[in-house]
Amino acid sequence: MNIHEYQAKSLFHKEGIPAPQGKVAFTVEEAVAIAKELNSPVTVVKAQIHAGGRGKGGGVKVAKNLDDVKKYATDILGMQLVTHQTGPEGRKVRKVLVEQGSNIEKELYLSLILDREKSMISFIASTEGGMDIEEVSAHHPEKIGTVAVDPVTGFFPFHGRALCEILGLKDPDLQKQMNDIGSKLYKFFLKYDCALLEINPLIITKEKKLMALDGKLNFDDNALFRQKEVVAFRDLDEETKGEIEASKYELAYISLDGEIGCMVNGAGLAMATLDIIQQAGGSPANFLDVGGGADKEKVTAAFKIILSDPKVKAILVNIFGGIMKCDVIAEGVIAAAREMNITVPLVVRLQGTNVEAGKALLASSGLKITPADDLKDAAEKAVRAAKGA
Repeated sequence: MNIHEYQAKSLFHKEGIPAPQGKVAFTVEEAVAIAKELNSPVTVVKAQIHAGGRGKGGGVKVAKNLDDVKKYATDILGMQLVTHQTGPEGRKVRKVLVEQGSNIEKELYLSLILDREKSMISFIASTEGGMDIEEVSAHHPEKIGTVAVDPVTGFFPFHGRALCEILGLKDPDLQKQMNDIGSKLYKFFLKYDCALLEINPLIITKEKKLMALDGKLNFDDNALFRQKEVVAFRDLDEETKGEIEASKYELAYISLDGEIGCMVNGAGLAMATLDIIQQAGGSPANFLDVGGGADKEKVTAAFKIILSDPKVKAILVNIFGGIMKCDVIAEGVIAAAREMNITVPLVVRLQGTNVEAGKALLASSGLKITPADDLKDAAEKAVRAAKGA
């Protein structure tokens, strides 16, 4: 689950992590009123959508007076903001963050992720703040450093010193601030069950203060049952109808831009399926993981969600039967196909427990279901079907 920047900063303030003061505005009048209240020499108006690259798309403006605030709020509110993360259709801006400007001396990058190889939370730090970390990694990998924190011991001052070394912080006061911020961020990550915490940029002001100028938070969906405050931040306007519907059935669904709908069990298998579809010359329309215990109701819901996307020209069902038996899935696929009168081509690949029984059910169903022996075969058949071959 993602939240907006203004929501992330409200949590930062609550936990003592320095960030600029500001408030969210839904109208131009509210934006001007907030700017008056802040009474800052420079005010920043920032579009609030669940995507990065807002500044490059015209969604972040620096205002020097109230007239500028009014103009920029008017321009940004209601705009269809296109960034490298939104796709060509963009996202409609329904709210803006109006906050105090900062005297920026230096921009840094800092994030925390769960490092699954080390079974630790790792800090990722770079002197190249304000840039996409993927670009830095591709062109200047030497400018990125990591600091892993053992969950048994937690964050210690030596972790802070290691971060200062990576970020080139020589000033003793800045080093002290970094140690304090690092400790608070680590506790924050654990407290709120984060999957990602990114500050880009973390700035050094001309007053020699470290501050989170931006904030991106992503949370572990499996832990949301104990994160009532975070769940209250959910913005359904930032989700597709398919994503909203999928959440009702505890299905992991992400809409993509392709033409082949995918229904898979297991996140790793789903990712592999997307890759192989692309290798076969196609493009996936979605990521959809039905999980290990899907029944007829979930399978039917999954089909409805996939078919709600008008771009879908073929469906690929790729199931590995472990906990979920292939014959049970086959029954669900047949029932859903009949109930919904599916007209787009349907390719099904089954493997695992009771696979022969599952294949027999599909073969005797009388439905136009194309069986596949392996994932490569399934992907190629789905791509051909989507292209009308």
